[in-house]
Amino acid sequence: MLKIGLLGYGKMGHAIEKIAVGQDVEIIWRIGSKNLQERTPETLRLADVVIEFSRPEAAFDNVQACLNAGVPVVSGTTGWTQQLAAAHQICREQNSAMIWASNFSIGVNLFFALNKYLTKLLATQPQYIPSLTEIHHIHKLDAPSGTAITLANDLIAHHPDYSGHFLAGDSSNHDGPNIPIYAIREGEVPGTHIIKWQSPVDAITIEHQAHTREGFALGALTAARWLAGKKGVFTMADVLSIK
Repeated sequence: MLKIGLLGYGKMGHAIEKIAVGQDVEIIWRIGSKNLQERTPETLRLADVVIEFSRPEAAFDNVQACLNAGVPVVSGTTGWTQQLAAAHQICREQNSAMIWASNFSIGVNLFFALNKYLTKLLATQPQYIPSLTEIHHIHKLDAPSGTAITLANDLIAHHPDYSGHFLAGDSSNHDGPNIPIYAIREGEVPGTHIIKWQSPVDAITIEHQAHTREGFALGALTAARWLAGKKGVFTMADVLSIK
């Protein structure tokens, strides 16, 4: 039985705990902001893999603690990508293992692949202009979402005409050909992402809608099961064998 530690015990932690029942997974401990003092190397090592969903300001310390303890970690916290390269370096130095993803939903990761493929097709059709829209619940802390940023960065990597992205409505100056990201916060929406390519005569749109948080939780558990026993820095593309 795979022993999982939950580092961050909010809505996602509870969702993971709920679907772990009957999946040959034991939640061996739960650590959140109220009992962070229990995040000792000895406690961390009781888990085969740690799943980390916390807050942007806490994520790097949480991931670093796991890696320094030699425990593989699956992190789904967004809003801390500026420190991700440092986490990858620590992972390699400690000969540990980690996966960070802006979104662990299997459907979203297939959507990532679809976005790359469509972008490659439209890279030769300059009349099509892209924009991104992401819709999330009112409690989400970061905007644009980590998933939207991943989609935008993948688009930029596969299209020669775009070099950056910006949050639509931001009054900052945006030099160069940048992609607007519209961030909408309403109700309890788990997550919707829309990519629209507009030309003077038509539009092409692809969209992913999450109906519940269970898809994210299931993907995180899938990643944890895959990561157990491995060493290195990986992505969900590795987990799902997406080329």
